[in-house]
Parts: sequence; structure tokens; C-alpha cells
Amino acid sequence: MLTIVFDLDGTLIDTAPDLISTLNLILAQEGLPPVEYDVARRMIGAGARVMIERALSAEGRNCSKAELDRMFGAFIEHYAAHIADRSRPFPQLEATLDQLAGEGRRLAVCTNKLEWLSVRLLDMLKLSRHFATICGQDTFGVQKPDPQMLRLTIQRAGGEPTRAIMVGDSGTDIRTSRAATVPVIAVDFGYSEVPIALLRPDRIIGSYADLPMAIREIEAGRG
Repeated sequence: MLTIVFDLDGTLIDTAPDLISTLNLILAQEGLPPVEYDVARRMIGAGARVMIERALSAEGRNCSKAELDRMFGAFIEHYAAHIADRSRPFPQLEATLDQLAGEGRRLAVCTNKLEWLSVRLLDMLKLSRHFATICGQDTFGVQKPDPQMLRLTIQRAGGEPTRAIMVGDSGTDIRTSRAATVPVIAVDFGYSEVPIALLRPDRIIGSYADLPMAIREIEAGRG
């Protein structure tokens, strides 16, 4: 059985509205101006702490670890309460997940979001049932682009790396997949800082309707 491992933010779910509104609330509490939506969107993908660090850096603000820990704690508290206010699955996602399951694919999530937040989001959007496992940055003590996170997610789902494909939206996902020697399909509607084609994934899709065919093409290439 082939295991399909999905990134979460910018791949399965458009989480930017709730992440960015939380980020700008935290910045306002620090007396800093909000980050423009399109700029903040490109700060997503390495976890909330890195998102905060990137926003502070853009304002030329240095802070201590204790200050960052405080802002991170406030971010998580607010975000957890508003995690699905405006975050929604990308178009045609659920129908495609049902199709893949019907084709005998095993599905999993590998994200740099905290595991409990990832489960909470997917539960609230009624999507958790599709996945054999949902793994976050705190699940194994490593996070992407460390390839061990992808390998351990596949293992936890009951699969093996030689029978797996990653689906992601960023350079982090592509680097992770390459390091784990797992083929990668990139979506072109996520939060990549550069045009995704420049990162040379194995396939690029512009719609979830195209994912089953992209998977079959990679399988055929392995044969």
C-alpha cells in the first residue's frame, strides 16, 4: 500500500487568515505595526515561533528568548481558540481524499505545526478521519526539513519510505522529501516564498483534482 504524506498549512488547509490575524494581534500587543497579508503569508511554514521571529526581524526588532517564549505562548493561546474561524480546506480536497482512500492509499499528515493544534484543526474541519496519523513538530522531537520526521511519520502510519509520496507547498517540504529519498508533489497554491517550479518537485498540481493522476504517474515511473 502506498502512503501519501501531506503537509498541513498551505497544502491541505488555507490556514493563513487565522495565523496572520493571530500574528498581528501579538505584534499589536508589542506596539508593533501589522504585517501585510501577502508578506505574512510567506512567513508561514516553519511553525508559529519562526513566524513570530520572521515578523520581528522584518521590523528590525531583536528580543530575548524569554520575550519570544512569552509571545509564542500568547500566540498559541489565542490561535488555539480561533484556529478554524476562517481556515478552510483547499477546493476539492475532501473528495480527493475519499478517492485516494478508495484506491487503497494510506494517508498521513507531517507538519511543523504542533501536533495537538494540527489534530484540533483537522477535527474542527471534520477531516481527521482521513488520516492514519497526524504528526507535528513536537511528535518526534525533530521537524522538517529533517528527513527523520518524514520517515517516522510514514512508519507511524504503518508504511515504509520506499512506498511513499510527499505532498507539500514549500521548499521545506521539498528538501525534506529529497533528504528522505521520497518523491514529492507540490501544490502551486500554497505559501512558498518562491515560484514552486523553481524548486523542481517531481510533479506540480494546481488543483486537488489532479493529485490522483500525479500519484499514478510517479508510481509508473518507479516501475
